[in-house]
Amino acid sequence: MITTNYVAKAEIPIHVSADKVWRALVEPESIKRYMFGTTVTSDWKEGSKITWEGEWQGKHYKDKGKILELIPYKRLQYSHFSPLNGDDDVPENYHIVTIDLVRKDDHTVVFLKQDNNHTEEAKQHSEKNWNMMLGSMKKLLEETN
Repeated sequence: MITTNYVAKAEIPIHVSADKVWRALVEPESIKRYMFGTTVTSDWKEGSKITWEGEWQGKHYKDKGKILELIPYKRLQYSHFSPLNGDDDVPENYHIVTIDLVRKDDHTVVFLKQDNNHTEEAKQHSEKNWNMMLGSMKKLLEETN
């Protein structure tokens, strides 16, 4: 089976410190507030499991993955699989999500990319969701700053 790897990308400046953005990325109570009510479970160590559970468009989901790289205040990378897509739970159906934080003068830029989107439409759908999520994170962090 030949697949093309479309990479979804999103980025946003958030006018808070990198440590505040980092905490929002790894604290389950913060994640739930900006990531569509998702409950995230992980011990936040490289090689550890991570799960996301909640409801999306009226359907319950429990996604899973593994923490691949964790550099506090700089990078979070994990694999991600969602059974909601209807794909088999095999390695080629996992995404790799990489979130990099870059500190600028008075803000932190969040760069996010998600690989292994099989079509341009899937890539665009992922970008739309990631941009919504990052926008919610920005609003949460800047309002509480």
